[in-house]
Amino acid sequence: MSQIGTQIEAPHTPAAEIRQLPGLLHGRDDTHAHVERLLDPLALVVSLWITAFFFEDTRGNEYLVLSLVLVTLTFPGRSRLHVSLRRLITDLVLLAETLIGLLIFFGWATRNLDAFPEPVRIHWLWIAPVCLIAAHLAFRYAAPLVLRRTHRCVIVGMNEQGLSLAKRIEHNPYTDLALVGFFDDRVVNRHLDTAGYSVLGKFTDLAAYTMEHHVHVIYLSLPMANQDRTLKLLDDLRDTTASIYFVPDQFVTELIQSRMSTVVDIPVVAVCETPFVGINGLLKRSSDIVIALAGLVVLSPVLLGIGLLVRCNSRGPAIFRQRRYGLDGEEIIVYKFRSMRVSEDGANVRQAQRNDSRITPIGAILRKTSLDELPQLVNVIQGRMSLVGPRPHAVAHNELYRKLIKGYMLRHKVRPGITGWAQVNGLRGETETVEKMEARIRYDLDYLRNWSLRLDLHILIKTVLVVVNDRHAY
Repeated sequence: MSQIGTQIEAPHTPAAEIRQLPGLLHGRDDTHAHVERLLDPLALVVSLWITAFFFEDTRGNEYLVLSLVLVTLTFPGRSRLHVSLRRLITDLVLLAETLIGLLIFFGWATRNLDAFPEPVRIHWLWIAPVCLIAAHLAFRYAAPLVLRRTHRCVIVGMNEQGLSLAKRIEHNPYTDLALVGFFDDRVVNRHLDTAGYSVLGKFTDLAAYTMEHHVHVIYLSLPMANQDRTLKLLDDLRDTTASIYFVPDQFVTELIQSRMSTVVDIPVVAVCETPFVGINGLLKRSSDIVIALAGLVVLSPVLLGIGLLVRCNSRGPAIFRQRRYGLDGEEIIVYKFRSMRVSEDGANVRQAQRNDSRITPIGAILRKTSLDELPQLVNVIQGRMSLVGPRPHAVAHNELYRKLIKGYMLRHKVRPGITGWAQVNGLRGETETVEKMEARIRYDLDYLRNWSLRLDLHILIKTVLVVVNDRHAY
């Protein structure tokens, strides 16, 4: 954890944000990506139990153990949406037979093979590949019917690689991207086949267009040797919540020695993206749901008691609802126990201060102990918030600080949290100066760059310790 703390003070430039997301396929609905990862292990487990049901009289714990082994060996499953039907069938048959062969060998070597009757072993050899093929064919057929092109994207640079990317996005049935158009300063080469794609504006128009039209994804199809122009674009886009990717040219592609991300089979390098994609997104959301549900069940008497105390202590509702910015800068409604005599949610919201006359006696205790935040467990279940992440600010504060602090809106690449890395490092409570808010933003962005499930657990545990002796909350 000490390493993470020291990284906050390191100078931060747009170029420092360039990173690669290995093994991920962008331009596809995240739910579909999760299904692909689960498809192989689930199909094999189902095939095992189908075989056991028809060819085994009694099914004991050995089948549960083998199911766990199958999931461990095959998760996450590979993406096979773009391979030919012949290649798909060949790969799946080879996967099933190789895996079953290895399991039979180790069962024989450990003298546990007799735990599974011979009819089960023989028939599983054909039932497993049949289930795998059926699952993949069903997914391949259903995916385009369910998927909707809801993520607006633009391409910066109308050149050969940019147009190639555009055509692949347009003709790919397994993407959720909707191409809006191109941005380019140059006169388009008359020898290029633009295929009717329009140029929406120049580079200087990109940031304003992105905010006005809620563009989700930006692909920079520019020569990466032109650093000044690229850095200027990245600087302009810091006040947006769009995910940004480089589409490297052939020269850069040859220089990069590590695995890269792809969008519809074209390599891209992530510049600005949420860390919660793929398996990380699944881990983050699963842990949020499990812990939030457990918290609501365990703390339900406490929640009910606090609600009654708030209602009896002052006039007004027990739950205070306020508009905040959430994921991708979209407005959300956040729940809190009311700790003040007023419920401010307008264009001008004054932050709570020490000895603030608006705070009720019960509210002072709730704010000191952070118990006023407990209703946000419901926001976590709803998917509006996370347990750990950048704390959401009032909409009025967001509109103020996004104009004063570069990179402020990058914190909205993820769901806001009930607690965060800044809050457990002394930045809880009022941020009465721009310098304090800048420090909070540095911690928020550092959390995004260094996220892990272990860091989330560390922050949750430290939050409990911090609120006991925190003098900054009021």
